[in-house]
Amino acid sequence: MSAQESMEHAEHAEHASGENKRIALLIAVIALCLALSETLGKGAQTESIAKNVEASNLWAFFQAKSIRRTTVQTAAEQTKLALPSEEAAKAAAQKQIDDWQKTAARYRSEPETGEGTEQLSERAKHAEEERDLATAKYHHFELASAAFQIGIVLASATIITGIVALAWISGLLTLAGVVVAVFGIFAPHALHLAL
Repeated sequence: MSAQESMEHAEHAEHASGENKRIALLIAVIALCLALSETLGKGAQTESIAKNVEASNLWAFFQAKSIRRTTVQTAAEQTKLALPSEEAAKAAAQKQIDDWQKTAARYRSEPETGEGTEQLSERAKHAEEERDLATAKYHHFELASAAFQIGIVLASATIITGIVALAWISGLLTLAGVVVAVFGIFAPHALHLAL
């Protein structure tokens, strides 16, 4: 090998080494984006599950209160139909009816404790909205993570194959992943993802 061929080979190796360093840096940046996206995704997934459990519990409590209210109202209605004729018994029965009706009204609305059926229904609906928001965020982060993972694979393939177009595609996928993750953070309902 001549001196000139040797120098050309050294220049080519140096150029390839510089390219590989840039690709390695690209991979590191994509890996960082992936780690952030995965962390945000797991947080959103956990919140979605917690809000789903909360909504289910609130709806179960709502149903229990509704059943109690119906039972008390039915007892009051039946007692009205079977009112005794004696004044003292009639007064006692009417007092019981009034107590049951107050209890039924309390089961319907209990703003001081937030445990009336009206309040439980609102709380359950709010928990469902929070669950849906967390689920939408989770879907965005999952899609962003997929873009980052594919980007890492393509960037790695660039080092092996030397096909620079793969690095460009990797960079575009990374940008797309960042955009989707940003939507997940700030506007998760803006993009309707069906995952």
